[in-house]
Amino acid sequence: MPVQIPDDSDFSSFKDQCLSTEGWISRYNKGGVTVWCREEESKTVQKVKMRIVCRDVSAETLYDVLHDTSYRRKWDSNMIDTYDIGRLTVNADVGYYSWKCPSPLKNRDFVTMRSWLPLGNDYLIINYSVKHPQHPPKKDYVRAVSLLTGYLIQSNGPSSSTLYYLTQMDPRGSLPKWVVNRMSQLVAPKAMRKIYKASVKYPEWKRKHNPNLKPWMYPEQNTLPCISVSELTVQRADSLENIDESGLNEEKTHHSDDEDT
Repeated sequence: MPVQIPDDSDFSSFKDQCLSTEGWISRYNKGGVTVWCREEESKTVQKVKMRIVCRDVSAETLYDVLHDTSYRRKWDSNMIDTYDIGRLTVNADVGYYSWKCPSPLKNRDFVTMRSWLPLGNDYLIINYSVKHPQHPPKKDYVRAVSLLTGYLIQSNGPSSSTLYYLTQMDPRGSLPKWVVNRMSQLVAPKAMRKIYKASVKYPEWKRKHNPNLKPWMYPEQNTLPCISVSELTVQRADSLENIDESGLNEEKTHHSDDEDT
């Protein structure tokens, strides 16, 4: 299946999904964070949506934080590795991301095409999984599939914003129920609060770390090698190994998620 770079209608559709309430079931609502889940026809697909109100963070700052790979290494303790592979257009690139799953599950990784668009008072970043010939699945990871994942940031004024995160993902594994519950009740809210805390600290950090470098806003600063859409194909879930982890029991493990970024 050929890869298509999202157009305005794709961004508009994603925004509508973020704001829609139809078909979504609230799983968590506490401390300014809301998490919804949605039952999909395929039992292997997880669809989750989150929202957090950031009362003292501008939409522009949130947008920068979600783009800035150097800063992400500082605050995203669930990330194992991330790197950019190449750029497709001024607002689309291909990248790699791997993340720690709750023990004893295997860690997951992704290769995705990401695209972004500032639109009035809104900022959108969306991605979906692609295959790149030089970045095949790795032995120590389960290659998961993002069917559609992204962020919608809405400005509420000069220093206030609302962040939505929506993911429709196939983790390529039959997950035990405790994993799904833990994701919606613990991992997801904690991840949103972590982005919020990181955004509060970002302006001070950025002043000391290449303050004028923002290639997501200034394409002329982008030094990634150019790649062609023809080098990519859509990553189909059924072409990847599917593992059965449904029988795994939850392990008591220590997590450093509450540590300051």
